[in-house]
Amino acid sequence: MPTTVPHRNAKPPVAQASLGAGVVVLDEAGRVLLGLHRSGVWELPGGAVEPGESVEEAAVRELAEETTLVAEPADVTVIGFVLDTAASTELTRVSAATVIRAHQGTPAVAEPDKIERWEWFTPDRLPEALFVPSGQVLRFWRPELPSPDGPFHRYGVTSGNAAGHGRGRVQG
Repeated sequence: MPTTVPHRNAKPPVAQASLGAGVVVLDEAGRVLLGLHRSGVWELPGGAVEPGESVEEAAVRELAEETTLVAEPADVTVIGFVLDTAASTELTRVSAATVIRAHQGTPAVAEPDKIERWEWFTPDRLPEALFVPSGQVLRFWRPELPSPDGPFHRYGVTSGNAAGHGRGRVQG
């Protein structure tokens, strides 16, 4: 006798989290690309993952929208996730830490209302005034980098599966 599965409401729950992708873009010399935001902090390219989009697709789209650099989703490596409530106590920001090593073009300011300029930095000479989520993503890329303080949780990714590394409050 066949079993009947009860119908469940498909309406999404009220949002409690915001998913974005922070993109560590590397050049041939191993330098990382950072943009000087109009507020005076340096940040990685990145932004929200749109409905129906993968993290890799969002990283590539945001990279092109902000810097004019072109990459393919296959060029994106997801290395971890950071959950934080630094900006809001009502909404958890989830930032996917991604790395792109292969890209085409020269960085250009595509959103002059937000970014003054893009610059390449060696890992040992990163600016101190970093946007906190960018600092967290950079720490996934290079664990020896100082970590911004704040309530957050870090989850490493290995073989495409979340490994749950570093759960709890982590300080640099």
